[in-house]
Amino acid sequence: MTATVDTPIEHDTETDLEVGVDEPPRHVLRRGLRVLARFVRLNPLPFSIAIVGAVIYAGASVLGTLVLGQVTDKVLTPGFSKTGVASDTTWTWVALIMVVAFMRAIGTVTRRYFAGKTTWLGQAWLRRTVADHLLAVPLEFHRTTSTGTLLAHADSDVLAATEVVNPLPFSTGLLVLIIFSVVALVSVDPILALVGVVLFPTMALLNRYYTRRVERPAAAVQAHVGEVSSIAHESFDGALAVKSLGLENHEIARLSIAADQLRKERIEVGRLRAFFEPALDALPNLGIVAILAVGSWRISEGVISPGDVVQAMALFTLLAFPMRVVGFLLEEMPRAVVATERLDRLLAAPHAEPPHNHAVPPATPAEVVATGVRFAYPTGEVVLDGVDLAISAGEIVALVGPTGCGKSTLCELLVGLDTPAAGTIRVHGLAPDRLQREARRDLLALVFQESFVFADTVTENVLVGTDHGVERLESALAVAQAERFVASLPEGVDTILGERGVTLSGGQRQRLALARALARRPQFLVLDDATSAIDPRVEARILYALRTELRMTTLVVAHRRSTVELADRILRMDDGRIVASGTHAELLATDPDYVAMLSAYDAVIPEPDDE
Repeated sequence: MTATVDTPIEHDTETDLEVGVDEPPRHVLRRGLRVLARFVRLNPLPFSIAIVGAVIYAGASVLGTLVLGQVTDKVLTPGFSKTGVASDTTWTWVALIMVVAFMRAIGTVTRRYFAGKTTWLGQAWLRRTVADHLLAVPLEFHRTTSTGTLLAHADSDVLAATEVVNPLPFSTGLLVLIIFSVVALVSVDPILALVGVVLFPTMALLNRYYTRRVERPAAAVQAHVGEVSSIAHESFDGALAVKSLGLENHEIARLSIAADQLRKERIEVGRLRAFFEPALDALPNLGIVAILAVGSWRISEGVISPGDVVQAMALFTLLAFPMRVVGFLLEEMPRAVVATERLDRLLAAPHAEPPHNHAVPPATPAEVVATGVRFAYPTGEVVLDGVDLAISAGEIVALVGPTGCGKSTLCELLVGLDTPAAGTIRVHGLAPDRLQREARRDLLALVFQESFVFADTVTENVLVGTDHGVERLESALAVAQAERFVASLPEGVDTILGERGVTLSGGQRQRLALARALARRPQFLVLDDATSAIDPRVEARILYALRTELRMTTLVVAHRRSTVELADRILRMDDGRIVASGTHAELLATDPDYVAMLSAYDAVIPEPDDE
């Protein structure tokens, strides 16, 4: 049966190209065959039908040369004699030529359609596998891997890994064609068959030389594609910063250097192909010349007929185009090996720990407890060192502290985006990083300072990933104090927003992101400085609505005095720990560092851009 794009591929020590990463270049062909085998096993039925089409084409092609030879001896040559040729004989051979042409056409259509289907199903499966894997790896993987590199994996590497499958059925059919051709040549004249015996090993030697030389530049090309993609993505994504800082020439220079390296490696690959392709083209033509010379001598000896020579020459003419296809297969194989090994290394990145907690959290404001939480980045830098906190159900708590003290990291841990190296976090008694996806989505919500907006309608931005209706949409917009500016948009909630929300102000983007979180009615809401661009009066209405209408436990990372004054309690962080806890009035009276911090923030924080 044909595998669908959901069919998992089997990775074992024999077929997994991760085994071949450190093999020497002379093993490129062997590794390439493993790549082909992997994708053939994904969709065996369409590939098998493509092979049948290729065999039909090969058999019909060889049969066509036999018919051509017989036509030469029984129609063309007698046609110059005084007796001529009977019309029945002529039409019989014409009919045979048409039957052979029809068989070749059937074989060609069958091979092309099902070879393409095999390739495209493989591409669809591989793209889905890469996308699913990137969504399953820990957050740390995305922190250390550029977006451009991931785009190169999902696009150019997938294409390079799978395009090599397309010519495989034709190339396999060529083997049948060669066998049929050698048999036909031997039946015509063993001396003529010697030409083929010399020709085919020469092709093998040529392929060996090419694959050994092309692997290194092919690998460099794929690596530089990722580098160019990374630079281009950064430049386009940061267009506002590039324009405002006047960095156009700087970005052009960065891209030019990377593009020049890519150009050099591609020129090297092109130089090798410039030798390989003409040499591969020349071999069948040299065989034709040799057949003509040897065949003329054999005709003069009276051993074979002119039709036999025509048949032999037609066989070598027939081999010219299929050899080009084989040449394409051999050219693409090193690139496919490199791309597949890059994807294998990507897919070897471990997934995040699978969720195991199937408990359904109660639909009430959450109690949050963290004990001895410790977290460090892979570089060894300790971000959190023994964090202890407790937030009561329905409480609104402000988290304050200097930049770099670990506030954002703590927020990510509290909602299960990352796992603490030590200590425990419990929300409603459950570990957030071990919750099933649906349970975590309904229990926890994190809104960042930099709010991401999809290039879609307001409705899709708020209700994305849920099946909630208009009532939930309107409620979320109302609590987030976004209904007025949404109503003023050209098409209201059906207005399509620009990419990343460029058509909205910073405060509008933050309120839209907040509405997205509120539409899920979480029991624990974390706002990581997510109201910094919102007018303090609007922010006060938002927090009041959270307290009275939705009654959810809320943690607000804040810097403004107006924000912390609205909280039930304040937690102050410093150097990866909670160092103070109390109401705003209590900390003003007992914590001079808290007073100094608020004074400093009051002096430097700009007015919000949203009203």
